[in-house]
Amino acid sequence: MPQVCQPSARENPFSYVTGKLSASASGSPQELWETIMRKLHLIAASSALVASLTAVSGVATAAVAHTASAAATCTKANAASLHSAGHLTVATDSPAYTPWFVNNKPSNGKGYESAVAYAIASQMGFSASKVKWAYEPFSNSYQPGSKAFDFDLNEISVTPDRADAVSFSNSYYDVTQSIIALKKNAIVTKHSPAQLKTYQYGDMVGTTGLDYINNQIQPTKQVKVYQSLTDAFNALVAKQVDAIVVDTPDGQYAVSKGSGELPDNSSVQVGQFPSVGEHFGALFTKGNPLVGCVNDAIATLRSNGTLDKISKQYLGIYNKVPQIQP
Repeated sequence: MPQVCQPSARENPFSYVTGKLSASASGSPQELWETIMRKLHLIAASSALVASLTAVSGVATAAVAHTASAAATCTKANAASLHSAGHLTVATDSPAYTPWFVNNKPSNGKGYESAVAYAIASQMGFSASKVKWAYEPFSNSYQPGSKAFDFDLNEISVTPDRADAVSFSNSYYDVTQSIIALKKNAIVTKHSPAQLKTYQYGDMVGTTGLDYINNQIQPTKQVKVYQSLTDAFNALVAKQVDAIVVDTPDGQYAVSKGSGELPDNSSVQVGQFPSVGEHFGALFTKGNPLVGCVNDAIATLRSNGTLDKISKQYLGIYNKVPQIQP
């Protein structure tokens, strides 16, 4: 191999440069000296640029690392509060509905809430294999007392009454409510604020859809209340109620062909109502310190675009719904 000429350990590097230039350059000593100085200035400028870029990169990397590790650091400090040591236990109801979960299998990481659960877990320092899923009926989740999970993701809207009994994280999804009805029902075309008050509504017990009917629409007929959303859908099909109010993505999915929630081509999403600030939060045992860790995770997922990406993947098609007034 060719030998690379290098200065010896004790050799002055400047004499090395001047020697090489002397061997190859022609001209007066003054011209030679000016050439040397230009070379050295270029070398110094390049070194300064590299150092500057390295410093900027290091600061940026450190900032990202700090943000990404905030939830994990918090979790490590509060490890004693985990329901199962070394694992993150996440709860939801069964069945777990699309588009929040897919194929009623929360552990597959598909669907908005399943994907968010694993994204939060990753921020907290848990691999997917360290995430456990637990069953918790929706109406039981916000009752007071200790919980057999770390947090619950189940389209649980944060309300003052619920927050008296349990703790919630910051929002991981901002919610609007919508009306679904059979295609031939009058509400499909006649839904002014005054007309909306005249219909027979039905809904699942304990839901914010039920609250919206009572507090915003304020119908003249008493709302029929059911133990599950499936029961409410069955009442709609049987024409026992004119309409149901549900979260906008739920409503759009329910009336979609092949959803299995309602007979194909039988129903329609009439419209969605303006936002009233409703949002979903992860639910915890009251006072659980892991709330702060999940809030750190959600903040990172929101700032780095992960929540938006998951929303577009699983909920994008469900949010293009015309708005109506209650």
